[in-house]
Amino acid sequence: MDALLVRGGRSRVEPVIPSPAAESEGSAYDIVFLDRDGTVNVRVPDGYVDDPERMLLLPGAGAAVARLNASGARVVVVTNQRGLATGRLTRAAYDAVTGRLADLLAAEGAHLDATYVCPHDHGECVCRKPADGLFRAALADAPWARAHRCAMVGDMPSDIAPARGLGMRTLLLGVDVPDLAAAVEVLLGDAPAGPGALARSS
Repeated sequence: MDALLVRGGRSRVEPVIPSPAAESEGSAYDIVFLDRDGTVNVRVPDGYVDDPERMLLLPGAGAAVARLNASGARVVVVTNQRGLATGRLTRAAYDAVTGRLADLLAAEGAHLDATYVCPHDHGECVCRKPADGLFRAALADAPWARAHRCAMVGDMPSDIAPARGLGMRTLLLGVDVPDLAAAVEVLLGDAPAGPGALARSS
């Protein structure tokens, strides 16, 4: 099974990430990639978000995604979901959770342009982060985008490494910035990254 692509948080699949509208061409980023669990929504310790009721946005995440949408950048989630390979997460449950995430974001005026999912176990593919297959698949589906004009925000070093290797700007939550809201402030030029950003959040 290849990496899964979900367009707009729903089951309808289209192979191309749409280019930004002409009025958005001044955006600093073509695509802002986001990890999902622990970055956009609350991570389930030692498990998977396997029920829509367990899908909870992190504080400020919805508004942060809405700001990225308004900036003209495409917003794409890249997520490892090993539970699909091990059987701990069914495709139906994953789709229901994805739909719930879309609803939660929509309630805050936000949306995802696409979600790329690695459904494999360790060592079975070239898309499971820290490999860069999910990013390469997204860039192939967005031929108008350039890696050096993309950014990645995640909460694990394995989220950041593949994006950095492709030349993208990266922000690691808990190190460069405290959360997604702060990361978006940095990306959109409202605040610097680094220890000062963490200090300001405390």
